[in-house]
Amino acid sequence: MEATEPKAKQDEEQQETAEMEKKVARTEMEVGADGVAVITIINPPINCLSFDVMWSLKDNYEEALRRDDVKAIVLTGQGPNFSGGFDIAAFEDIQGGNNGQKPEPKVGYFAIDVVTDIFEAARKPSVAAITGLVIGGGLELSMACHGRISTAAAQIAVPELTLGFITGLGGTQRLPRLVGLPKALEMLLLSKGIGGEEACKLGLVDAIVSPDELVETARRWALDIAESRKPWIKSLYRTDKLEPLEKAREVLQSARVEARNRSPNVQFPSVCIDVIEEGIVSGPRAGLWKESTTFQELLFTDTCKNLVHLLFAQRATTKVPGITDSGLLPRKIAKVGIVGGGLTSSGIATALILSNYQVILKEEDENLLESTIGRVKDNLQNCVNEGKLNDEKSETALSLLTGVFDYEMFKDVDMAIESASENLHLKQQIFADLKKHCSPNCVLASNTSTIDLNLIGGETKSQDRIIGAHFFSPAHDMPLLEIIRTQKTSSQAVVDLLDVAEKIHKTPIVVRNCTGFAVNRMLFAHAQSAFLLVDHGLDVYKIDHACTKFGLPMGPFRAADLVGLGAAGASGMQFLQSYPERVYKSMLMSVMIEDKREGEASGKGFYKYDEKRNASPDPEIIKYVEKSRNMANVTPNPQLMEIPDEDIVEMLLFPVINEACRILDEGIAVRATDLDIATAMGMGFPAYRGGIMFWADSLGANYICEKLEEWRKLYGNLFKPCSYLTDRAAKGILLSSP
Repeated sequence: MEATEPKAKQDEEQQETAEMEKKVARTEMEVGADGVAVITIINPPINCLSFDVMWSLKDNYEEALRRDDVKAIVLTGQGPNFSGGFDIAAFEDIQGGNNGQKPEPKVGYFAIDVVTDIFEAARKPSVAAITGLVIGGGLELSMACHGRISTAAAQIAVPELTLGFITGLGGTQRLPRLVGLPKALEMLLLSKGIGGEEACKLGLVDAIVSPDELVETARRWALDIAESRKPWIKSLYRTDKLEPLEKAREVLQSARVEARNRSPNVQFPSVCIDVIEEGIVSGPRAGLWKESTTFQELLFTDTCKNLVHLLFAQRATTKVPGITDSGLLPRKIAKVGIVGGGLTSSGIATALILSNYQVILKEEDENLLESTIGRVKDNLQNCVNEGKLNDEKSETALSLLTGVFDYEMFKDVDMAIESASENLHLKQQIFADLKKHCSPNCVLASNTSTIDLNLIGGETKSQDRIIGAHFFSPAHDMPLLEIIRTQKTSSQAVVDLLDVAEKIHKTPIVVRNCTGFAVNRMLFAHAQSAFLLVDHGLDVYKIDHACTKFGLPMGPFRAADLVGLGAAGASGMQFLQSYPERVYKSMLMSVMIEDKREGEASGKGFYKYDEKRNASPDPEIIKYVEKSRNMANVTPNPQLMEIPDEDIVEMLLFPVINEACRILDEGIAVRATDLDIATAMGMGFPAYRGGIMFWADSLGANYICEKLEEWRKLYGNLFKPCSYLTDRAAKGILLSSP
């Protein structure tokens, strides 16, 4: 017994070691009889790169180069993906730790000393066998190989700029040399991905093969290079696809102008262009050095930290305590019924059929149905025009849509979505009809943007299957889906809708039921402040300008025109009934509606619109503003009229923060980061500022609370800080802390 105990313990330790090795991100090498070493990236589920993977890859390459039985190398990924790029979690320590000291430039070392001087400069050729995700650093590794074989299903992209930094393994230098400068700029600056077939046409990959043939074809290709049957090409030193220097500078300058117009408040797109230019003007190795140092510098910027914060916030939205951790699996949703036409319904239908859901769309009459289906067709055609799908896939998607005038075909839908206008009585009637005609297991969802679900479905039995599915218009493009659960909504219904959200490529936030839910409660606070400020002397267009200068896509008055003043007013009535103590009763929209100024659709609202719906300020708006001020019995404040844009933004957004604090305090939102996603994706809050709560914490609860209290004394309880905010300000606690 004494002799076997150490052996048993040793076996147990070896087993534990083996299990640990399986979990460690790494690469593995296997040398075949043909003399090709296949190196495989192993870091499930998508083979993300990490420093462990890179060190392991370096070791494998160096071993392959030393071995006499290795003639060539194939680089591939385990399973269906080549590599999803560098795991951003690898940079968390770099950004926030190490006692504030900048770490050694590891990525720069890998980009030049390893990827360039070992992999690409190797005396034995390597070929990348790519499929599935070929993202960021994964693409950069493949470009350092001497050939690339791909499947048609490969999804290729360089999304680093969406996180506020640039590629760090040579992407700014090799991509322009492989696909040409204009296409490289598009892929780098817009993070626009391409498929395998397009990559082959561009010359980014050398051949397209089936998944079964991928690695074997890459082996043969690598041997052909080694034995001089195919050319040995080092991407870093290609020049045949680069324009002459002066022409290249023109292209780069044009890209700079577009980048500044597109994102005037951020610098990293222009910095990326500078790095590309360095490689063209001073040579690729100089470009690599500039890329490495710039990458490192950008990692430490607030912009990068804000965008990385949002990335992790987005990943967390699908985790709902007590629901997604309960072991429930989503039921199969194959057929979805939609009731109510219009812009939003057509967008919802488009999103669903593009993801292979069968959709039954009900309208009241032939003209309305024809109009809604026409919008769906237009949406699909726009996708074709933008290269997102081909004609065949568009036709396949459209074949999944069926228009009807009654509920006969709703008897076997798995989910029904009410998407009528914000009229409580109409929605109640639709829910009564759905309860009557749909199966007992059908999920009953409302696309309401403001109305309390208990009012909509209050008379409907089976309360456990009633849920809110608030899409944002245009629903097929906007990335957010606000999922609303009442106290009686089942966890199963939430899990089912989360699964649909994933399949239609939406980021969900799950919130509890109330008037306005999360997004529109915050938006309403924003709009209320704007109307108050106008009555007290601020110019409509100055307010909108301050918002767009800050980074919002539009100001509150342009947004009201887009939604329609009638719809905005109807939503306002819901808030007035539910939150009367914090509603500013402006008459401005009412007097405009009386004069047929109803927004963009009518040709005039706060702005006037030409035949192409281009907006321009209208001098006539002042007469409506003055009438509203007289009705409010308010004398404009001369000091308010002179405040800078920064102060205007604070007066508009601090009430949003205040409302967000109430939403957290009431348990409407699960976590503060969900509100960051809600504001970034649903309200247009600039992502590079990190979301409303992350931005608020950068300013400090005490500062926000003091400013709100100052404005409360001047303008009333609309600005009164809530108890959640005042308590945290007094204790010095972050607003976003649990």
